[in-house]
Formats: sequence, C-alpha cells, structure tokens
Amino acid sequence: MSEELSVINRVYDLYKILLELHAHCDKRWRYSLCVVTEKALSDCLREILMAKYAPVHLKAPYILRALGLQELTVLKLRLYLELAVANETKVFQAQAKLTEVGRMLGGWLNSVQS
Repeated sequence: MSEELSVINRVYDLYKILLELHAHCDKRWRYSLCVVTEKALSDCLREILMAKYAPVHLKAPYILRALGLQELTVLKLRLYLELAVANETKVFQAQAKLTEVGRMLGGWLNSVQS
C-alpha cells in the first residue's frame, strides 16, 4: 500500500512542476505541447488511482496504461528540450522524477503479476 501512495505523491509533485513550467512557457507552445503534456500526466495519475482501488487481479491493466502514459510524458519532455520550450534545469528535474515514477510503476506491476 505504501508503494502505491508514494508513486501517487511523486506523480502529484511532478504535476505541480509541470504546471509551474507551463506558466513560463512561450504562448506558442502553451496551448499545444504544454496542455497535451499536462493531460498525459493527469491521465497517468488517474490510471494509478484506478489501480490503487482495483481488485488485485485487475490492477495490471491500469498500471500498464499508466506506464504507457509515463513513457509518452517522457517523450514530450524530451521535445521540450529539443524545442527549448522551458527551463532546461526544471525539465531535467521533471525527467528525473518521471524516471523514478516509471521504476516504481514497473516494480508495482511486477509485484501484482507475481
């Protein structure tokens, strides 16, 4: 149970970082790339919350979807760097947290599938 709560907290913290990044983004990217990235992370959080409350035998599909959305967010953050959309240091911090979330989700998936 604590693994689930810590991954939720990490994604929530990452969501706050993204919101702060997007407040300082150029208007050209704010309503295209930034909004789509926020949605992907928000959907990831939703899938994690669904997995938390799902019966054990139904958790894996939610975690797999969350992992897919996590990977999508990783790619979008890479695009932030390539297009110089936001502060590099903040993007690197977000990427580090996102990598940690991916590891946590992978561990949770392995424990559910065992």
